[in-house]
Amino acid sequence: MTFLAPFALALLLVSQVPVDTQTPAASRTGAARSPAGAPQGPGVIASSNYRIGPQDQLLITVVDEPELTGKFPVDRDGMFSYPYLNRVKAAGMTAEELQNQLATLLRNGYLRSPQIRVEIDQFRSQSVMVIGEVRQAGKIPMTGASMTLLEALVASGSPTAQASSEIIVRHRAVDGKEAEEIRVNRKELELGKSDVILRDGDIINVPAAQRFYLDGYVRTPGTYVMDPGLTIQQAIALAGGLTERGSDRGITATRLVKGKTIDVPVRLDDKVQPNDTIHIRSRFF
Repeated sequence: MTFLAPFALALLLVSQVPVDTQTPAASRTGAARSPAGAPQGPGVIASSNYRIGPQDQLLITVVDEPELTGKFPVDRDGMFSYPYLNRVKAAGMTAEELQNQLATLLRNGYLRSPQIRVEIDQFRSQSVMVIGEVRQAGKIPMTGASMTLLEALVASGSPTAQASSEIIVRHRAVDGKEAEEIRVNRKELELGKSDVILRDGDIINVPAAQRFYLDGYVRTPGTYVMDPGLTIQQAIALAGGLTERGSDRGITATRLVKGKTIDVPVRLDDKVQPNDTIHIRSRFF
């Protein structure tokens, strides 16, 4: 099965608002001055529950203050270095919360009415793990405030030809949410009929497909991938149908039952079992 072609991911967390909605003015000496191009009136905050973490990179903009504007990486201790303020804690805060904290700190003896915007420039603190039948298994950094299952699979190089039609997502317990397991049909995912919003620490398992073998009087005997719920009749159809001499009666399946390999009679509406060898006999004339 051919998987969806990789697509560009463009997820950006934006939090923008002037902290002080009065006429803009900023001065280290206390003398008022009006910054050119400063936004007038309240800005707009893009709501997000994303919590900043170690190794994220922040983009901080302070109007008319180039020395306070730039990109600042969050260190492993959850703090970052910032002019005048030395070390500032960021981990565990949203962009809006950090924005408000910086405004308060800068007003305390540095700027009269700081106008600040805090954005997440690079998301590095959260990730998911993709295992199993994908081309590049391993840890996948979350590319934004949220990430979908489809995006994670594309980032891992997509499933291999040996992958099952069912993908398993394991959510760990976090922020009061219980651990849970979600099973996703891969065909529905590819068609855009279903997707899953991932959480930090999720494990995505793409298991190897279960298989069965079909021999005898079918047009294309061989090994086939077994989709969940596949019937004997559907299995025959996968093999191109019966030959002119093939019979839909007296079909047997060689399968493992209680540790022993035995031949069991099966009907057309019976379900195929993993590793079955299904035998199609000849018609009697």
